[in-house]
Parts: sequence; C-alpha cells; structure tokens
Amino acid sequence: MNFLAHIYLSNNDDQITIGNFIADGIRGKRYKKFPIEIQKGILLHRHIDTFTDAHPTVRQSTKRLHKNYGHYSGVIVDILYDHFLAKNWKQYSETLLPDYIDNFYDLLGEHFEILPTRIQKMMPHMIAGNWLLSYAKIEGIQLVLDGMNRRTQNKSGMNTATIELKEFYTEFETEFTSFFEELRAFAKNTLQDIEIQLANES
Repeated sequence: MNFLAHIYLSNNDDQITIGNFIADGIRGKRYKKFPIEIQKGILLHRHIDTFTDAHPTVRQSTKRLHKNYGHYSGVIVDILYDHFLAKNWKQYSETLLPDYIDNFYDLLGEHFEILPTRIQKMMPHMIAGNWLLSYAKIEGIQLVLDGMNRRTQNKSGMNTATIELKEFYTEFETEFTSFFEELRAFAKNTLQDIEIQLANES
C-alpha cells in the first residue's frame, strides 16, 4: 500500500502513524533505536506490505498491468489503491479528508527531528503539492506516476498507467474495496500481536 493507506491503518495513534510512514527507510533491526510506539508502526508497515504483496486480489490487480509494466506493476497498484481510498474516504472515516491530511502534516512537523533525512527532504514537497489530497483525482495520480517514472529514468513507463486505470476503473475499484476490508481487519489484529511481541522483548 502507499502513503495514505499506511497512515490510515495506524489506529489513529500519532506515534504508530509516524513509524508506519517512515518504515520504508528503516532497514533490518534499526527500528529498535526508535521509541517503542514508533517501533510498532514500523513493524506494522512491514506486515501490511507482506500481506498486501501476497494477497490474491492484489495479484489480480497487478496481473492486469504486468504486460506493460513488469515488476513495477505492484508499485502502480499501491498508488491506484490509494486513489480509491482517497476517492471513497467518507466510507472509512468521519473526518473530512482535507482535515485528516492537514492533521497528518502537522504531525510530521511536530516529529521532524526524528524523521529520516530522506523524509525530511521530501516533506516540504509533499506538503506544498498536497500529494495525499491529490490522490483523490486521476489528475493527481497522473502527477504521482509522472514523478515515479522520472525516478526510474523514464524506464518504467509508469506515467502511462492512468490509461489502464481509466480502462479498468470498475475492476480496480472493486478489487480495492474487497481487499481493503480484509486489510483493515488484518492491520488491527496484527497491531495487537506486535504489542505482545514487543512487550515480551522488553
């Protein structure tokens, strides 16, 4: 899953949210240098990614893109699923999406010193472009895919994936909706398991 989903699945806990958000930049056991609540978020992120990558519904979405995008298909599906989460936000939260996102940006500012350098450098661009809110529109997803394609030196062709998004919009949305219900339950149960694991380790 991409940024918005990971933030949402953090159980409305500030520290877990920060950990979940920065997790991609924390390798191996380096997570142990962070406060315990942030550790929970990092470990939750890893479990979410593992569950997502192996899930048959996600693989069905990915398979639709594989011919044109190869191993980048999974990255694209993560971004597309964030689009459907943002678009259908009212089904998942009573807080309006713009308010929810503004609160998250404030949270990043409050924890700036603990953020990895990569995140610190990315944060001003994310806020200025309001990336998370832009996910709700296909035009916003296009900008994200354009940026991802540039990071691959234009080798991935990800910038054209909105073609498939528009062509198979209903199929992708149906798959997201089905999968996300399972993912929400998985994240809740997994967070409980992580809390037990870390308590036993301390």
